[in-house]
Amino acid sequence: MDYKMHYDFTIQSLGKCTIPSPVSVSYFTSNKKRILFSIYLHQYNKFKSSEGDPLSVEVAGPREKIFFDPSKTKAAIVTCGGLCPGINDVIRSLVMELYHRYEVKNIAGIRYGFQGMIPKYGHTLMELTPEVVKDVHTLGGSILASSRGRQDVAAITDALQRMNMNLLFCIGGDGTMRAVECITEEITRRGQSIGVIGIPKTIDNDLNLIQKTFGFDTAISESVKAIQCAHVEAKGAPNGIGLVKIMGRQSGHIAAGAALAQSDINIVLIPEVPFDLEGENGLLKAVEKQLKSRSHCVILVAEGAGQEHMRKEGQPQETDASGNPRLLDIGAFLKATIEDYFEKKGIEVNLKYIDPSYTIRSVPANASDSMYCGALGQYAVHAGMAGKTGMLVGLMKDEYVHIPLKMVTSGTKVDTGGNVWMRVLETTGQPPVMKNL
Repeated sequence: MDYKMHYDFTIQSLGKCTIPSPVSVSYFTSNKKRILFSIYLHQYNKFKSSEGDPLSVEVAGPREKIFFDPSKTKAAIVTCGGLCPGINDVIRSLVMELYHRYEVKNIAGIRYGFQGMIPKYGHTLMELTPEVVKDVHTLGGSILASSRGRQDVAAITDALQRMNMNLLFCIGGDGTMRAVECITEEITRRGQSIGVIGIPKTIDNDLNLIQKTFGFDTAISESVKAIQCAHVEAKGAPNGIGLVKIMGRQSGHIAAGAALAQSDINIVLIPEVPFDLEGENGLLKAVEKQLKSRSHCVILVAEGAGQEHMRKEGQPQETDASGNPRLLDIGAFLKATIEDYFEKKGIEVNLKYIDPSYTIRSVPANASDSMYCGALGQYAVHAGMAGKTGMLVGLMKDEYVHIPLKMVTSGTKVDTGGNVWMRVLETTGQPPVMKNL
């Protein structure tokens, strides 16, 4: 197998860097500084570049020579997709780094995602200065607001040209990064010198190659608060059941992390592990056994789990404006199903259902995420000013690196045969499989 076909970490450049960097640092990072793609000895010879060298990834950091003249540079920042803790922290970091370190004074905020670049919507630009952004990290959401849905790539590129923009920083998830890749290709086709840098945003933490996405730590912290409430409610009544639904469309990373952070959970349901409702090995029986042994039960379910139990055979899969599948409400479904099951058996239960999803998405970032967002913003500016484009900044093997946009996609699953899920099963004590095989 030719692994080069699958992994190409070549970073696109707008041209030769000839301008001395105005940034005062203890050291500059060379383009030759790279980390190995695989740190495992048994894979060392598997992942090779076309030259036969071990596959490696470019390390992020300030370059000694830059491409853009700061005094003539105009930069734009846009946030797309759903809200997530830490967006404002990234915006603040980008502005502070551009303004104070590189002395780029012309920074525009694009309102309401890519809509803000399409004339028919009539959204005005926001001037971004240190005074405007100095306190935004204390706020949830995005000061630029956001939107979902596809916009015309040619029209977006026209807008960048019309505004004389040199740099575009895009904060968004998988769909946004695909759009940014298309924008970069259109800019390249036109022969324009506009740098496009992505900062990956997905609260589900499901981007491949990226060690951690911002907002994930905050999501776990906020989920724990909801779980604690559910546990109190469950213990506060006979046969109490606390049911909590949290984010996780196609992966259960938040649910797994929250379960490990808060060990009061008895059952965790994630999209990666199908389960039956009825039968000796099904979910309902597992809940009944838990109530008999402990008199209470706390269930944590990711929003994408159990969709097969609600969708009728042949029912088409609907999608939202961003192309994500529209999920049916597994939380409300489980609440009704569990209550009906025990009512038929003549067993009184007291079930409390908590859905903190939008509360979690809209809170400010915690300290861990705030630090991470600050670093992402700084490294994104270093890359942009050095003339790099068509790439994003991310954390890989505890190093901040440059990754081509085409290499990053969503959908990374919880490894149900790996260490994390094994620890979840150990923590909860739930059956490894809840299916009647």
